[in-house]
Amino acid sequence: MSKGKRFFKNGLRFECQGDGRCCISRGRYGYVYLSFNDRRRLAKHFSISLSEFTARYTIKSDGLYELKYVDKDCPFLKNNQCGVYESRPWQCRTWPFWPENMDSAVWDQEISARCPGIGRGRLYSAEEIEEILAKKKDVAGIAVSGSF
Repeated sequence: MSKGKRFFKNGLRFECQGDGRCCISRGRYGYVYLSFNDRRRLAKHFSISLSEFTARYTIKSDGLYELKYVDKDCPFLKNNQCGVYESRPWQCRTWPFWPENMDSAVWDQEISARCPGIGRGRLYSAEEIEEILAKKKDVAGIAVSGSF
């Protein structure tokens, strides 16, 4: 069993509170990677073509698409609210269950200290969390099933 799994072996509660803190860089540049499905969903949200969305909102780096940032915060953050919540990228849909967050020290010192949704809402089982972590391959363009 990995060190990370031990701390969430009984699952973790999380429910988005919509305050936008996760959309703001924590003092370092944030990357939001976009799969083909993310770009297609966001293009539909804005009622523009996929190619127009891609040209306007993304850059390609090391073969992956990521959101362009004018500053350090998400370009879709409006008044501390996600302006594309229903269409948000897979990466955003899986917050806070990101590999870099799933260390007990990081979770306690950074994530639960900053995110008001930690400890609220539904209980995500350890198995569900492991499945979310395994699906990070979606960023490379592999389709993700489910409702995340």
